[in-house]
Amino acid sequence: MAATDLVLALTGASGAPYGVRLLEVLLRLGRTVHLTISPAAVEVMELELERRVRLDHFELGDLLGDAAAGLPGRVAYHDYRNFQAGIASGSFLTAGMVICPCSMGTVAAIAHGLSQNLIHRAADVHLKERRKLILVPRETPLHLIQLRNLAACAEAGAVVLPAMPAFYTRPRTLQDQVDFIVGRVCDQLGVEHQLLRRWGT
Repeated sequence: MAATDLVLALTGASGAPYGVRLLEVLLRLGRTVHLTISPAAVEVMELELERRVRLDHFELGDLLGDAAAGLPGRVAYHDYRNFQAGIASGSFLTAGMVICPCSMGTVAAIAHGLSQNLIHRAADVHLKERRKLILVPRETPLHLIQLRNLAACAEAGAVVLPAMPAFYTRPRTLQDQVDFIVGRVCDQLGVEHQLLRRWGT
């Protein structure tokens, strides 16, 4: 446990490439990542990335493929049902948490303080401890209840960072667009990177 550790949760919104790429980038930078994944996220990853992740027998290679080899960082995997995990407590020090992608159901649970699984509880902990919590929703269009839930999360201290790629960077590939969002998340975490072209440069 260290105050430089980061928490990453993957939930069941479309946008699995964002979360998987973020994990890879953080590990390449040598960070320790406490990872938890919802069952719905597993379904989305299989659909969007054709990767089969087993929550009961987690293997990093199933998630990252060949990119998992030789990464200097470390993953501490926590089952989404495990409330005994350190990240369920405010006494466990971290440098922040990201939920990427963040489903609207997860947003609703956080907005209303419903700690129904480890992801919700860890997010609640980050809010109560006044630590960085970044939500990366990928949903469109948004109805009024979803907007109010996002506003409630922001009012409680979360950073709402929608997965909205920019075009001033002149992306040439889908990977460029993914890296833009991942880079903006890293900016919020204070993690240095070279993933995107800055405005004015």
